[in-house]
Amino acid sequence: MLDTGTYTPRLKTVYRDTIKPAMIEEFGYKNAMQTPRLDKIVLNIGAGAESVRDSKKAKTAADDLTTISGQQAVVTKARKSIAGFRVREDMPLGAKVTLRGDRMYEFLDRLITVALPRVRDFRGVPGKSFDGHGNYAMGIKDHIVFPEINFDKVDEVWGIDVVICTTAATDAEAKALLKHFNMPFNS
Repeated sequence: MLDTGTYTPRLKTVYRDTIKPAMIEEFGYKNAMQTPRLDKIVLNIGAGAESVRDSKKAKTAADDLTTISGQQAVVTKARKSIAGFRVREDMPLGAKVTLRGDRMYEFLDRLITVALPRVRDFRGVPGKSFDGHGNYAMGIKDHIVFPEINFDKVDEVWGIDVVICTTAATDAEAKALLKHFNMPFNS
């Protein structure tokens, strides 16, 4: 459990002291509150076909996601039945977690400095994965790149979807914000 009484995450301090003034100067905001900031980070693991055959797979995915994020993950369930995929309503299919505040900054720090450099043949993340409203989405093929996961105890390798939501109005502002956080864009 993160004790936030005396501890401030490194990236939160960096944002307050250096990134925010740089963004104000770069984009010429009239008010400091116009400066884009991180809103939340959503992590998702879809267990897919494995969870249709074995319902414990979604629980395993949720446990791994809880270990990575430091916050309890929620098991996602099917909203409706799809006979072609052998999916019934309320069948567990994956897990998700939404990070805000200090945990969000801690996760982003670990993602940028530890996990992404451990990805095999890593050449940067795509710079075009913005949604038009300042949110960035990326996928990681192996969840074992996170140091919290014990490689010896992993029975299934999951892919993780990472969505970084910002308060930026445009993709250019959001990309500039993430570049200031040292997000390794390849373009």
